[in-house]
Amino acid sequence: MESVLYHVYILRCGDGTYYTGQTTDLDKRVIAHNRGTGARYTRGRGPVQLVYHVGVATLREAFILERRIKRMPRAGKEKLIATAQTVS
Repeated sequence: MESVLYHVYILRCGDGTYYTGQTTDLDKRVIAHNRGTGARYTRGRGPVQLVYHVGVATLREAFILERRIKRMPRAGKEKLIATAQTVS
């Protein structure tokens, strides 16, 4: 069984926009975004809220999934978020 080493996540920013990223330490990364030391995009758009995340085994998988989510239209991201919340 493969272990989770990377997390692909979606944040809802304070202005209602979404940010997608990947990390090895999800909690630490969300804290960094809220402190303003995360991605440039999230600075000044806080507070951010983690609304979706999935674990993957390899960096390659993380980059591929991150790119796929970033290319989704807003409605696609919202559907992904809603589906994940109803399953958990």
